[in-house]
Amino acid sequence: MKFLVETSARHVHVTQEALDTLFGKGYQLTVKKELSQPGQFASNERVTVVGPKKEMANVSILGPCRSANQVELSATDARSIGIAAPVRESGDIAGSGACKLVGPCGEVELAEGVIVAKRHIHVTPEDAEKLGVKDKQIVKVACGREGRKLIFDDVVIRVHRNFATAMHIDTDESNACLGASEGEIVE
Repeated sequence: MKFLVETSARHVHVTQEALDTLFGKGYQLTVKKELSQPGQFASNERVTVVGPKKEMANVSILGPCRSANQVELSATDARSIGIAAPVRESGDIAGSGACKLVGPCGEVELAEGVIVAKRHIHVTPEDAEKLGVKDKQIVKVACGREGRKLIFDDVVIRVHRNFATAMHIDTDESNACLGASEGEIVE
């Protein structure tokens, strides 16, 4: 069974408290584009991510607000601004990289929260059964375009009834396979 492979570009998840500091008390994110995962969206709001070496402007905030602040960068992005960002699953931010977020109304210092997202596949329970996989299982996925086909190892399965089945890779990984649009579990 083949499934959608999407490039997850650099982005930020924020708490309502951080959003209030960055954009003003009571501010609400505005939807620019719905994402493939139900209820998730790219907002019109952008921030600057500041690292020890330099800053990265116009980084998209994904909504809705979350219970913790998190910045997801590619390894190349993180290195270029001087942040030591570990490869982690989303939400696993303890002891991860630090940065400052700058918005039009204020700044938020993050002592942790910067990660390189571990490549993963969001899977519905029904598709998990068809694929023969379980939550947290590690698989290999074949994908890519002619001349740049490859197999991604160490891909984590994430099963939940609120997901839509799709694999997420970052921009470094996407460039390596010329922006693969579909994948297939091979092991």
